Parts: sequence; C-alpha cells; structure tokens
Amino acid sequence: MAISSMPLRIAQVSDIHCGTPTFEPALMESVVERVNRMRPDLVVVVGDLTAAGYEWEFEEAARWIQRFEAPKVVVPGNHDARNIGYVHFRQHFGDRFSRHRQAFDAERAERLQATGVTVVAVDSSQPDINAGHIGRERYRWIREQFDEPDDLKIFVIHHHLVSIPATGRERNIITDAGDLLEVLTALGLDIVLSGHKHVPFFWGLNGILVCNSGTAATRRVRGFTPPSFNELQIDASTMKVYLHYEDGRRELSVIRTRTNRLAIREAFYLTPDFRAANPVLVD
Repeated sequence: MAISSMPLRIAQVSDIHCGTPTFEPALMESVVERVNRMRPDLVVVVGDLTAAGYEWEFEEAARWIQRFEAPKVVVPGNHDARNIGYVHFRQHFGDRFSRHRQAFDAERAERLQATGVTVVAVDSSQPDINAGHIGRERYRWIREQFDEPDDLKIFVIHHHLVSIPATGRERNIITDAGDLLEVLTALGLDIVLSGHKHVPFFWGLNGILVCNSGTAATRRVRGFTPPSFNELQIDASTMKVYLHYEDGRRELSVIRTRTNRLAIREAFYLTPDFRAANPVLVD
C-alpha cells in the first residue's frame, strides 16, 4: 500500500521506567519489534522513561528508544525530573518543549483531509514532585506552535488532564488543567496524548480525543490491567485507537468520527465577558 493511501499511524508508548526492578527487557524488546512492524509515521513516548532520573537510567532508555525506526517525539515525566534528571533528558532527547511537523503530499492530504500533522510536546513535570504544571507563561508559546490551521493537531503531555478511572485517589491532574484545556479547545485540537497513571483510558472532550496510555514495559500495573501501548490510526472520517497487549492481542478500543468533531461542544460558559476577565487564555 502506498504511503499516500495509508491512514496516519502513531504509536504511543509510555512509562517504561528503565531502572525500576519491574522493568522487563523482554517486554520492551517485544514493544520495539511490534512498533517497527507497524511502520508508524511517528512514535510518541509520553514520559517516565526512568525510575529516578539518574544518568545511567536515561542512557538505557535512550538505547531502547533509538531502536524505534520511525521519527520520535519524547517528553519527560515526573520520574524523569527527579535528581536533576531534566539535565540528562536534554542531553539524550533535546528540548523538553518541542514541535514536530510532517507535511503530507498532495494525494495523502486529500485522503486525510489535512495538510499535515503538527505535534506539540510539553514538559509538565516539576523537579522532585509528582504533581504536574504547565503555567500561563507557556500558553502563548503553545498557541504559536500550531501555526498550520489545516493540519491535524496533536498535543503531547505526560500528566493526564482528565481523571482516569481505576487508578485510586486523584492527586496528579496538572494544576492548571482547566485553563490549558480551554487553550487547546480554542485551537481546534484533535488529540491529546498523555500517560502517567499506567492505565489506558480515553475521553472525548469538546471534540478532542484524550488518549491516556498504560505502562509499556513494566509490572507497575493497577489491579489486573496488563502492560500495553496504543496505536492510533487517523483517516478522513475517523480516529481509531487500538490497544496492544503483551500476549499479542490488538484490540480496537476507540472509534471516533472526525466529520462532526467541531460540532461537538460541551463547554458553554466561555462568553466574551468571561474571556475579557481571563486574558491569559487569549493573550
């Protein structure tokens, strides 16, 4: 099948935790092999590459992630910000805030009804604490990165923006989740990719598909939730998400239409007066 006739395919891998006793090299080996067989357009690694942010853990994580053959977008997680780990993240993976764009050829643009895909990745971690935060000083930067209005728009963050069921007491939604979600909604965002909770779950919110991924390569699981990673497929009419499990299963978990996405609107309080009183959301 020609690349122009394929759906956009993204592998979402998260929480590999190199350095923890529960990390399983054989499981990570399987993830790398299966992702490469998939031939995705992009591999997105959604944080918690390490157990405690030490240099040797980042070196191990980098060796594994380099084996993904597709282009890669990587963000740090809260574990990666421990012990000044953000220094080692930069050494191995570059900026903690980044933009990746792939333009489509004319045939693929017509098939996918988009000129390309823009992926904006942010660091929501804070040194030595589990809670996440972006901050209003970053909102303008985020808006400026989505400068191709007809692209598919994907936002990558480690911490979840919406609560995940079956993960116990809620403690780690980013502290400015409400404001950030409004910024992303105003941008006409298509997808948010997040991790952190080790449980795969998916929300539809104001036309945005929020995809949380589980742990890909450890036994740090909750209940009977097995390790997994996500495969996203996007075509002209739908967004689909498949879960890949360690036993080889590939399970369709989400199918969401793109054709009426912009008509789906659940937030209605954003009046002109509200916006005028909250200039940080539009400035």
